[in-house]
Formats: sequence, structure tokens, C-alpha cells
Amino acid sequence: MSIDFVSFITRTTRSARSVVKGVLVALLALGISTSAMQAFAADALRVGVLIPGSKSDKGWMESGYDGLVAAQKELGPRLKTQMIENINYADMEQALTNLASKNELVIGVGGQTQAAVIKVAKRFPNVKFSIVGGSKGADMPPNVAGYDVKQAEIAYVAGAAAAMLSKNGAVSYVGGMEIPSIVNAGKEFGNGARSVNPNIKYFESYTGDFDNVSKAKEATVAAIAQGADVHYHILNLGLRGMEQAATEKHTHIIGSYTDRCGSDPLYIAYTITGVGFQVHYAIDQLAAGTWQPGYKAFGLAMGPNASGIAVCGATPQMNAALKKIEDDIQSGKIKVSEG
Repeated sequence: MSIDFVSFITRTTRSARSVVKGVLVALLALGISTSAMQAFAADALRVGVLIPGSKSDKGWMESGYDGLVAAQKELGPRLKTQMIENINYADMEQALTNLASKNELVIGVGGQTQAAVIKVAKRFPNVKFSIVGGSKGADMPPNVAGYDVKQAEIAYVAGAAAAMLSKNGAVSYVGGMEIPSIVNAGKEFGNGARSVNPNIKYFESYTGDFDNVSKAKEATVAAIAQGADVHYHILNLGLRGMEQAATEKHTHIIGSYTDRCGSDPLYIAYTITGVGFQVHYAIDQLAAGTWQPGYKAFGLAMGPNASGIAVCGATPQMNAALKKIEDDIQSGKIKVSEG
């Protein structure tokens, strides 16, 4: 097999890549020279991913990791990945520099990576960068894409669901860092709850750290003491604290990012906030040669894999009411904050 032929097959469409893989494996089994396989591997897509928190946080970071796993499964040997996780803010720039020096696409999972991504991207103009949770209006270099998950949209829907599910007429929200996208989500969670029950009690707090378990527990306990029996969050490992409080006080949580209904009775609903969808999207765009820089809004407009809600054991009436709210947000009848 000549190198020219290998170059040809590596440019085939994604749908044919599994065939290409099978052909090369078969040839290797027959004792054909490994030079073709080496050339194929050399042409692999190289993607680096920064996950600031834990890839098993049952939240944002785990969803991002799930998207990476899905892309790896889809592309197989055509994709070579490098992942760095559990990085604090002070070390993000160094971690991103490491990834940029070895990969053609670097993905920062979380808006907290944005400042460091923009800084590093200016030093690596030939590397593409995608930010999952990138905010609109940021001064992005021409090699950076910002994907807005539009958490405020689905937080409004989650607030409406929480009001429908609350038996006490009181709900709570705990956010991590008090940055615009997280604050806007909290604001809209409260607005969504009040759209269903104007008299609902709503408690909102921020821990200043997505991973602080004790502060998240403390905030949740305080809300429970005032009657809250359904809780929502934008946390990473801090979610463990909310779980501890809800378990001890027999209240419930609306989870974030991934539908896991039936896996834990503590959770009565989940929002789908397509963090993993966006990681997968960035890699797919690179593979197809259609990756583009700049701001891109996802949210409800991109479909149920990008944004939606799953209420575990919901009645048809509840699902219909929530669907109408989603439609009204998309049509502009219901106005929500950015982020």
C-alpha cells in the first residue's frame, strides 16, 4: 500500500472512516507493513481538553467529559486526545499552554477558563480554541470560538418545574462563582418559579467556589430551614454538599446537565445543559473541516440534546406546561437574561 493511497483514504468522509479503519486492521493482520498504519495515526486529529474540576462531579465537568468520550468512540483512532482535569484558576494558563503546544484544537470546559484561553490563544495563533460556556461580547482572538450554553434559559424552565414539584411552596438555588452567567441563571430560576406560583418563597445563594462541599451544604441547609424542599444548582463537586443536606432533611434536587432519571431518588428532575454536546460539537466541526471562531449560542434553539428538562415521572399535563414555557422562551414571548 503506497503512502499516496493512505493520504487519499484519510480524506474520506466521516461515514467511511469505520471502513478505512477495518481495512487497515485487516491489512495489518495479513502481515502488511505497518507504515500505512503509522501514516494514518500521524494524520489523526489532536485535541486537548481542560476540565477545571473533576470529570466525575455529576455535573458540568462530567457532562463535558462524557462529550469527549462520545467523540472518541465515534472517531476511534482518528482522534488523539489529551485531557487535564482538577486545575485551579492560578494554574489554568500553564495547563492551556501545555495543551496548545501539542494539539490543533484546545477546549476549555467552563466559562471560568475564558480569560486564560483568550490570553493563551494570542500566543498560539495557529491553534484553534473553543470555550464551552463562552460569553457573548468577549473580545475573542480570531482563533477562538465561544459556545454559550444559555443556562439562564433552562434555569427559567427548571424554576417553573421546581414550583410545580414543591410541596412547601419554597425552592432554592445555589451557585458557585458569582459571575454574570451563574447569577443570571439564579435570577431566571426564581423568575420561572414565580411564573407558576407568584407567592413562592425563593432562596438564592453563592458559595464563591464550584467545588466547596461544606459551603454548598451550609447554603442548602439554611434554605431548608426556611421551608425550601426543591433545590437547583450550578455547582461542580460542591453538589455533594447539597446532596448531603437534602438527604439529611428529606428534600429533593433538580440536577443539571444530564438526564439520569431513575438513578437516584434524591433527584426528581434534571435539566439538560449540553456541555458534553458542545465538546462533541467542537470536535465534530474540526473533523469535518467546518470549525469556525466567534460566539455561537446554543440553548433551546439547538434542540433537546443541547438544552431541555426531564421531570422524573412527570404527568402529561406537566410536560405540556413546561414545553409551552420552552416554546415561549424561543419565540421571545418570555424574555430571559443572557448567559
